[in-house]
Amino acid sequence: MNLQRVRADIQAAKGHFPNIDSYTTADGTPYIKVVLMTSIGKMYVANVTFDSYPSLMPKVTVTAPAIKHGMHMYTAGHICYMHPSHWNPARHDLLYALMQAAVWLNKNDVYTATGRWPGPSLRHTA
Repeated sequence: MNLQRVRADIQAAKGHFPNIDSYTTADGTPYIKVVLMTSIGKMYVANVTFDSYPSLMPKVTVTAPAIKHGMHMYTAGHICYMHPSHWNPARHDLLYALMQAAVWLNKNDVYTATGRWPGPSLRHTA
């Protein structure tokens, strides 16, 4: 993990998503909590972790309210806001990941209301 990049990306993301709080685990690994609101006014709290960042995309886990249906989610509980093979550390960053997570949450609201996931889907594992 590139800690300098993580810190810089968190600061840049705070300019667009003011409800970001930074934390570190007992071993010094950074993570954030962010509050995101969908177009229907529903508020979500998510944790974002940075395993092997920026080589791998950050993992976003919605913690409140809990999302239990499993549509476009991994078994570990984080959401699939974009296909991992599309992640490019030269083009993508935390801000992009948060924007995609916000889109995912809006789609989740539609899915919850209609039982239909809007938009295309790609197969992925785990």
